[in-house]
Amino acid sequence: MKEEKPVEIEKKAQEPVEKQEEKKAPEVEQNPEKVEEKPKEVKQIDERRLTREERREKEFKESLTKWKPKTELGVKVRNGEIKHIGEVLDSGQKILESEIVDLLIPIKSDLISIGQSKGKFGGGKRRAWRQTQRKTKEGNVPTFSALAVVGDENGHVGIGNGRSMETLPARDKALRKAKLNIIKIERTCSAFDCSCEDPHTIPFKIHGKAGSVRVTLIPAPQGTGLVVANELKKVLKLAGIQDVYSKTSGRKRTTFNLIQACIDALKKTHVTK
Repeated sequence: MKEEKPVEIEKKAQEPVEKQEEKKAPEVEQNPEKVEEKPKEVKQIDERRLTREERREKEFKESLTKWKPKTELGVKVRNGEIKHIGEVLDSGQKILESEIVDLLIPIKSDLISIGQSKGKFGGGKRRAWRQTQRKTKEGNVPTFSALAVVGDENGHVGIGNGRSMETLPARDKALRKAKLNIIKIERTCSAFDCSCEDPHTIPFKIHGKAGSVRVTLIPAPQGTGLVVANELKKVLKLAGIQDVYSKTSGRKRTTFNLIQACIDALKKTHVTK
């Protein structure tokens, strides 16, 4: 028995490497299920790690999918019969649901600084919330108001005012009203020293007013930029206007009237000169 063992080892060593691999291969073929049974790792998004903007976008998309229109116009938009916002605005139909605007155009929004924080000797910074108080027997009841502007930077813009006992509901109301008040404006190249074909400015000189504030918008050549107040830049940028001159008069520190006067001027762009 001791002499037979080394002979068997020598035979195994003399076998080619290919035959040794063939003997091992059937083990995998006989049990192919073992390889397939491994659970697949699925990457799940942790909602805690999402930023505030990503959470708002997620909630916004979910609300659109669950939206059930209540008006005839909303049903047509939901079914795909109306695909452009111009069809709604040109026909003069009134928009009563903000989801109509969300489905038809990509909306961007911003808040106008209409309030002022408390500071010594009136030195507080401008902020988006304007706070007022009402006297009652129980004490002071604060109210917050906000002014929002929305647009697609392609000829559509709207503003809305919202009031509430808290800041976030006031913002949501302002955004919803701004979408309902959206208007269409015309853009072109009409400056006397510019001959491009890009719609980068207003078609002609226009005037707008609200209260004691007067705003005049003047066409400008390409590359000039927005020569207006900081708060007016937010409105004109979302409207898709890139170059314009301006002239203002009246109580300009009343930001609410300043924005209203600018919108009043933009409404006149579709009127023939």
